[in-house]
Amino acid sequence: MLSKLTAFVKFQFSAAIFGIFILASIMVTSAIWQESWPVYRYDFLFVAVLALQGWLLATGRETWAEARVIFAFHIVGVIMEIFKTSVGAWVYPEPSLLKIGGVPLFTGFMYSAVGSYIARGWKLADMKLTGAPLEWVGGLLALAIYINFYSHHFIPDVRYALMGITIFLYWRCWAHFPQWGRVPVLAIFVFVGVLVYAAENIGSFSGTWLYPNQHDEWRPVPIGKLGSWILLMIVSFSLVRLVKRDRLDQINHA
Repeated sequence: MLSKLTAFVKFQFSAAIFGIFILASIMVTSAIWQESWPVYRYDFLFVAVLALQGWLLATGRETWAEARVIFAFHIVGVIMEIFKTSVGAWVYPEPSLLKIGGVPLFTGFMYSAVGSYIARGWKLADMKLTGAPLEWVGGLLALAIYINFYSHHFIPDVRYALMGITIFLYWRCWAHFPQWGRVPVLAIFVFVGVLVYAAENIGSFSGTWLYPNQHDEWRPVPIGKLGSWILLMIVSFSLVRLVKRDRLDQINHA
């Protein structure tokens, strides 16, 4: 039992290395960075994550297929960040040179970390799926979720309907792990969503980004954001399936 638990912890660490590095870098730099230093903190974070990406590729710990996942998520994430900051959903209070509008470029890697976790975990654990919706069906749901992240600022929010559709499509979907048995994919969505919500609180506590209710003093990120990050998992999962077509032979449709 202990050996299985140890192996599971090592697997989680290896799969999440990208996200762990980003979060650790955010916390360490927030504690030590000085305004008098010649490089802005946000710019340093961008260069640091790029260096990690290069190291993972050079050492074979990450494949170019996984790097494509990272790149796709970076683009998707930066676009959403540009929009969300423009409508005041949150802000990045520190200066930077490597940015688009008010969005430092390192922020795209925070979305990439989610995609990296799913892609690396899929490979490292030799995960197989049963009962998965067809790829194009899951893709349409992911697209609707992504559009709703934008459209709910202007028209009624349909996230609860999208959650219902997600449950309907994925309730029979299981992830099979040779070492640990099978787990409902819906449970994985919730588990990773909770991790992202925790990271959101850590990042905002460090002052790296701030929600409107956090400018005067820090408060926990509104719990309603948890639902948003769970929905983000469907987008992440579908994008990984799309980009990593070389592994789709592992998927069995019910």
